[in-house]
Amino acid sequence: MAKIVLERVDKVYAGGVKAVDGLNLEIRDGEFMVLVGPSGCGKSTALRMIAGLEEITSGKISIGDQVVNDLAPKDRDIAMVFQNYALYPHMTVAQNLEFGLKLRGVSKEERRKKVQEAAKMLGLEQFLSRKPAALSGGQRQRVAMGRAIVREPQAFLMDEPLSNLDAKLRVSMRASLSQLHERLGVTTVYVTHDQVEAMTLGDRVCVLREGKLQQVDTPQRLFDSPVNLFVAGFIGSPAMNFVTADLTRGDGGAQVAFAGYTLPVPDEVIDSKPGLDGYLGKKVILGIRPSDFEDAAHAKADWAPLSVTSTVTEELGSEINVIFTIDAPPVEHKDTADLAEDASEGDADGSIPLTDNKALWTARVNARSHVRPGQRVDLAVDTHRLHFFDPASGVAIGHPDAGKAGEASKSA
Repeated sequence: MAKIVLERVDKVYAGGVKAVDGLNLEIRDGEFMVLVGPSGCGKSTALRMIAGLEEITSGKISIGDQVVNDLAPKDRDIAMVFQNYALYPHMTVAQNLEFGLKLRGVSKEERRKKVQEAAKMLGLEQFLSRKPAALSGGQRQRVAMGRAIVREPQAFLMDEPLSNLDAKLRVSMRASLSQLHERLGVTTVYVTHDQVEAMTLGDRVCVLREGKLQQVDTPQRLFDSPVNLFVAGFIGSPAMNFVTADLTRGDGGAQVAFAGYTLPVPDEVIDSKPGLDGYLGKKVILGIRPSDFEDAAHAKADWAPLSVTSTVTEELGSEINVIFTIDAPPVEHKDTADLAEDASEGDADGSIPLTDNKALWTARVNARSHVRPGQRVDLAVDTHRLHFFDPASGVAIGHPDAGKAGEASKSA
């Protein structure tokens, strides 16, 4: 095992296209680090540079105590798992598993032992004599992982390994990956565009955008405390609701007003976000997560009321997504525009839908609500979990990394 460190790493292609821009990232020994972001954000390029499959333009990459900038992929002591499995079709599962060991001159007895151990770990024992064509997609991916495991490398690098699997199989394979990492403890760098994978697998998650690091943190902290509008809108499904609002101080304390609604801002929220009091009397971008709503009939007594008319309801069994319009235009900012552009390429969760220049919001409520389309519904908002962003920079107000995020926003 080993830590992996990227220092000021750039990748510039012909024509001056910068795929990775000044990336600083430390992946700890034994950590499961997920690189996530929209298409073209540089996550696969970063992974391929760690592997040695792409030359870096500038900067330094270390694996363990060794700088690997000039080392060939075979000399970096890493194992890669690809999206397309990359199995040899003419070989059996056992032969595929042992092939890398054979090339390294490992003895036949040692190869057999390692193959048996990996097969047992991955539930492949009964498939060892089969060829890849006789396996399901999930079984093939397990063989690809087994081939990496038998190598006992310093690090695993995984490039969207589950994206070819159906939804149900992806869920079970995520669980298998988590168990494997728990058992093996090998440093793992995992690339995905699927934020559910990122949130469920990663010890920490690195969010990239246009080749730049936006934020790296635990999944829960990314969700609870995003550093800017982009991370706030990208992490979480359904996406965070945004609106431009007025932050003022009334007789009862601070409040935020938008689209004919006024919500109180608790004193502890003002105190917990350094600098937020400086925005009193000014406009801010307000963010509210769908999960911070509830049907007022089932909400805590101190949550603030918000009465809306449901446009669409999505019944999910244990909960209902209530989709409604607010009488305010969409937030105009580069961060939200990038999210909408990414949504138009197929990621519906990142979309910012509009109706007659009114933003569509989503509230996630308990299934006991029984709300239906076209009904007036009294919602409640947990105002202790409101998010505030600077309208110019898009940076989260009061976030401890706001300075770094501001620099990233300027150059993005």
